[in-house]
Amino acid sequence: MRKKTMTTNAQITTVAEHGETVFIPLNKLKKHPKNARKTPHSEASIEGKAASIAAKGMLQNLVVEPEANAEGEPTGFYLVSVGEGRRLAQLLRVKRKEIKKTEPIRCVIDTANDAAEISLDENVNRENLHPADEFERFRELSENRGWGAEEIAARFGKSAHVVKQRLRLGAVSPKLIQVYRDGGLTMDQLQAFAITDDHDRQEQVFENLSHNREPWIIRRDLTACNVAASDRRAVFVGAEVYTEAGGNIIRDLFTEDRGGFYEDAALLDRLALDKLERTAAEVQEAEGWKWASAYIDWPHAHGMRRTYPQPVELSEEQEAAYEAAQEELERLSAEWQDADADLPPEVDQRLAELEAEIERIDGLRYAYDPDEITRGGVFVVLNHDGEARIERGFIRAEDEAPEPEEAESADGGTIIDGVRVNADGEIIGEDGEYDEDGNHVSALDAEDEEAEEDGKPLSDSLIRDLTAHRTLALRLALGEQPDMALIAVIHALAAQTFYRGGGDAHALEIRPISASLGGHADGIEDTAAAKALADRHAGWAADMPRDVADLWGFIAGLDHASVMALFAHCAVQTVNALKLPWEQNKRHAHATADRLATAVALDMTAHWTPTVRAYFGRVTKAHILDAVREALGDEAAERIADKKKPEMAEAAEQLLAGTGWLPPILRTERPAWLAVDEQPEAPAMEDEPFAVAAE
Repeated sequence: MRKKTMTTNAQITTVAEHGETVFIPLNKLKKHPKNARKTPHSEASIEGKAASIAAKGMLQNLVVEPEANAEGEPTGFYLVSVGEGRRLAQLLRVKRKEIKKTEPIRCVIDTANDAAEISLDENVNRENLHPADEFERFRELSENRGWGAEEIAARFGKSAHVVKQRLRLGAVSPKLIQVYRDGGLTMDQLQAFAITDDHDRQEQVFENLSHNREPWIIRRDLTACNVAASDRRAVFVGAEVYTEAGGNIIRDLFTEDRGGFYEDAALLDRLALDKLERTAAEVQEAEGWKWASAYIDWPHAHGMRRTYPQPVELSEEQEAAYEAAQEELERLSAEWQDADADLPPEVDQRLAELEAEIERIDGLRYAYDPDEITRGGVFVVLNHDGEARIERGFIRAEDEAPEPEEAESADGGTIIDGVRVNADGEIIGEDGEYDEDGNHVSALDAEDEEAEEDGKPLSDSLIRDLTAHRTLALRLALGEQPDMALIAVIHALAAQTFYRGGGDAHALEIRPISASLGGHADGIEDTAAAKALADRHAGWAADMPRDVADLWGFIAGLDHASVMALFAHCAVQTVNALKLPWEQNKRHAHATADRLATAVALDMTAHWTPTVRAYFGRVTKAHILDAVREALGDEAAERIADKKKPEMAEAAEQLLAGTGWLPPILRTERPAWLAVDEQPEAPAMEDEPFAVAAE
C-alpha cells in the first residue's frame, strides 16, 4: 500500500490507487448512487455526528471510489460508498460556518469492491452497544471527566434532557442493571427504578415485587414515603425553601412528575408548621388575641366554643370616608362605562384603590368584643390549596367568663347575686335574718312576721302540679298556632346552635345533634360548599343578640322570610346522610336522606367532580372503565382500556370533565313532578343526576 498523501485541488485529476488513504476536499465528495441506504438519515442522526466530529474529529475515514464520466474518464469527484452520514454531517458544519466547503476529508480509495455490497455490509454486520453499556459509559464520563449533561450533550449531539436520562439510568443499582442486561427487567421498569438514586431502596423494592411489576407500581413503592410536589405542604413551603433547608427533591425524568417528590416528609412538615406558626404569631400580635395555635390539619377535637364578630357603629369620620369613596367610585364608573378602549392606568388604579377602601371600611362594621379577644384565640391551619387559613374567635373552657358569683352564707345557705337560697334554690327568709330579697334585717315586728307568712314560697309539689297543668295548656295552645310553634322551635334550635349554655334557655326539649364530617372526608372543610355554609353561619351569628335572653324577641321580630331562613339554617346543622360500615341499622334513615335529596332537587355536580384524587385513583380499573363507558360509550372506554391504572385514571378525569357523570351513590333520583310529560330522546342512566338550573 502506498504512503498516505494529501490530495489537493491541483492534484484532483490524479487517480489514487486502490487502498490508498487520501485527503479529498469536501466539495469534491458525492453520495454514491449504489449506497444501500435509500431512507434518508434523520436530522437527529446528522446533528449527533456533526457534534461528535466537532468535538473529536473524524474518527472513521470515508470509503470512496473515483467518479468517471460516460467515456470512463475521471471527473475529479469521488463517490462515497461508506460514510455518507459523516459527509452530510460535515456539510452541516459548512452551513454553520464551522468549516470551509474545501475542508480536506480523510478517505480510503476502494476500486476493487462493489459499492452496493460494502455499503450494505457496513450497516448489516454491526451490533449496537447494549443500552446498559451506554448508560454506564455516560455516567463514567460524568464522574471521571467532571462533565455535566450539557457538555456531554454537545460532544455527542444529544439533547441535555436525553443525556440526563442516560446518566440517571446509569446511576441505578449495578445489581438491577445486571438484571436488565440478563433480560429480567424491561426498559420501562428500569426507568421506574431510576426515580431515586438510593440503591438500597431500589434493591429492597425489587426484592419485594410480586408477579405484578408494572412500572407505576415500582414508582409508587419507591415514592411511598415521599411527598408529591402538588401536595399542599409542598406548595405552601416552596421548593426553594425546602432545598435550602437541606431537603432533596427527586425527579422522574421519564414521566410527567408535576414537580417531583419531596424526599424528606418530616422536614417538609416542620417547615410548613414553622411558617404557620410565624403567621399565627403575626395575627396574634396584630389583633391582640390571647393565644394563636398553628396546625397542618384542622384540630377537629378542640372542643371549644366559638364566637363571632358583632355589628358596631362606625365613627362619623369613617361613615364620611365611606360615602365619599362610594360617590367617587360611582362617578368614575359612569364616566368611563362607555369607553371603547382599555381604561387609562391611572383611572384603573384609582378604581382599585376606591374598591379597596370601601371593602376596608365595610370590614370595620363588624368586630369581635374586646373581652372575647383578650380571652379567645386563633387557629391557623394549612388549607387544601396550600395557603394559610385563619379562623378566629375560639374560647378555651378555662377562659370562659365566670358564672354568676356565688357565696356561702353563715347558716349554710348560698348567696347568689346577693340572694340567699337553699340547696333546692328556694329563697331563705326564716328566723327574721333575711327577707325574700335576701336582705338582712335585725328584727321584725309582728306585722312584718305576718307579711312573711303571706309571702312564704309555695311547696315543690304544688309548683310541679301547677306547672304540669301549664305545660299541658301550652301544648294545646301552641298546637293551635303553627306560626308561634315555628318561632318556639327556631328559638330552641338557635339557642343551642349559637350560644354557650343555650341548652337551658329554651322551653322545648329539642336537642340538635350535628355530625362532624371532617373525619370522614379529607379536606372537606376547605370545599366551596363548606365555605358557603360557614359564611352563612357566621352571618347569622353576627346578627344574633349578645344575650340569649334577647333571642326570643329577635326571632319574633324577623319577617317571615328571615324566620324561615333561620329555621332552615338551624335545621341543616342536624342533617346526617353518612353511610358508615358499623351502622347497619340505619337503612330507613338512608332511604329518608335519599328522599330528602330528591325533595330539594340536590345536584351534586355543583359540589363534586370525579378526579383522580377524589375518585378514579381510589377505585379499580373496572370501575374506571364502567364510568367512561356509561358516560361516553364503549368506544371511549376501549381507547383507554390498555393503559396502566395511573394513566387510565388521569385519562378518565380528562374525558369525563364537564360531562356531569356521578357515581351512583351521589346521584339524585329525578322527582316525579319533574318527569311529567318528559320524553327523553334516549334512555337515561339509572338514578340519572340532574342540574337544578337546567330545569
